[in-house]
Amino acid sequence: MSLADRIRIRDVRLLSDDWYVLKKTTFDWRRADGAWQTVSRETYDRGNGATLLPYNRAARTVLLTRQFRYPAYVGGYDGLLIEAAAGLLDRASPEVRIRAEVEEETGYRLGEIRKVFSCFMSPGSVTEQLHFFVAEYDADMRIGRGGGIEAEGEEIEVLELLLDQALAMVSDGRIIDAKTIMLLQYVALHIFAETA
Repeated sequence: MSLADRIRIRDVRLLSDDWYVLKKTTFDWRRADGAWQTVSRETYDRGNGATLLPYNRAARTVLLTRQFRYPAYVGGYDGLLIEAAAGLLDRASPEVRIRAEVEEETGYRLGEIRKVFSCFMSPGSVTEQLHFFVAEYDADMRIGRGGGIEAEGEEIEVLELLLDQALAMVSDGRIIDAKTIMLLQYVALHIFAETA
């Protein structure tokens, strides 16, 4: 049975279309026992995104960013977030968009990039699917200072950390961004483990 056979949309209400699109949908859901149940859910549609972790195999380093994130602050986090470079696709392919984001945020123009997986980060309320990439970098790839786009309110600091240092920052709570933790663990298990 397809999910289309288990759902009947009753009503969709637009709650906000300012920054992104917030909707409230009421639908009937056919439960596993065959009974129908009426449910309401809100969905926040911000589009899909991409994220990338640059790594230097020889130096055993990674490039990360540090910036202010208002939603994290409102959620009680009183610090700048350390993250992998990321951004929304804005109608571009994940590969094209993430190259531009890495350049804007870190100042590095990467060579070959590799997609490692895609996933929904918060499927209970957010429609975004995030595409994850890794790429090797070296000092010769730096073409600018990075820092993001000031007109968009970005003020991004570029961090070059030893992988072990970044993993320790995950363990002690200094890195708490999910996409970054996932990419650091991927690189540790699938790239640096091969050269240890």
